Amino acid sequence: MNRLDRALGILLLLRGGKPLSASELSRRFEVSARTIYRDIDTLSAVGVPVYAEMGRGGGFRLVEGYFLPPVMLSVQEAISLVLGLSLLRSLRASPFAAARETGEQKLLAALPDHLRAILAEAQKVIGFEQAPSDAFHIERAEWRQAGDPSPPAEAAPDESAVVGTFLQAVLDRRTVALDYRSPYRDGTTHTVVAPCGLLWDRDRWYMVGRREGRDQETRLWRADRVQAISSGGGRDGAEPEFDVRALLGRSWLQAAMEQWRHEAPVVIRLSRAQAERLKQDWYYRHAHYEELPDGGVLMTFGQGDREIVLEMLRWLGPEAELIEPHAWRAALRSELLQMLDVYSG
Repeated sequence: MNRLDRALGILLLLRGGKPLSASELSRRFEVSARTIYRDIDTLSAVGVPVYAEMGRGGGFRLVEGYFLPPVMLSVQEAISLVLGLSLLRSLRASPFAAARETGEQKLLAALPDHLRAILAEAQKVIGFEQAPSDAFHIERAEWRQAGDPSPPAEAAPDESAVVGTFLQAVLDRRTVALDYRSPYRDGTTHTVVAPCGLLWDRDRWYMVGRREGRDQETRLWRADRVQAISSGGGRDGAEPEFDVRALLGRSWLQAAMEQWRHEAPVVIRLSRAQAERLKQDWYYRHAHYEELPDGGVLMTFGQGDREIVLEMLRWLGPEAELIEPHAWRAALRSELLQMLDVYSG
């Protein structure tokens, strides 16, 4: 942050009305107290009426009545912007978190007093709930997959920082280098990616891009699985016609489901009513459904975790039959016999 930006930031903080000490400001801006005093002198030199209150609880203040020229927004426009920032804050991870906070402070500080009060009330009466958990797709301990008994030795970067770095690369049209760890493969892979965009789904960020020098296919990387990210340094080759809206409706999942269906196929015979219900699910709607002459339906999807499939079959009940993998039928039969013993007493 340069001196001018820092001085403006100090001014906007003082606009909040509470006295702020030099030590508080130095911690917030990560500079020395001496630098803060110089910034205060700069504000005073250009006519900003800053004065110091002495004693316990004192600090720098603006002369009462001083205001910045208001941003010309309607009430509805200002509320929309603040609510957008509030929604971003409610996400599990959000890019540019520090800039979001200072941006909101600047927006509020630059508005007339009556409008700022309205916005403060708006944040109290409108809430954003977190994404609910999913009984069918529980997040498991991914690092214990693929034969790895412990987490990686080096802690992964903060997810918000990963998303922020990737988004900045999109805006700068530069490549990024990713160290990525998938629960479905051993080890960590290193990839240089030409970023295209970001997708948020079910409280997870997905980074959309193309692998440099490998193919033109658009791929997705989940941000919380990134172990390291840095600027690749090169200019990206992102397609100018790319539009992330083409991936909405979870259409991005269709290609992945098709690949998994061939790698680890699971085939279940269902009733038509069960198939129609599963087609409403955000995930299983992308499975392959084949109607049978007798009115039943064969559902095929990819899943390498036997326990997930057995849990699903227990929920579906006796109308569902596991066809493939045939070896899993014995495990299901054993579990059902144990359940029968419980209810036979």
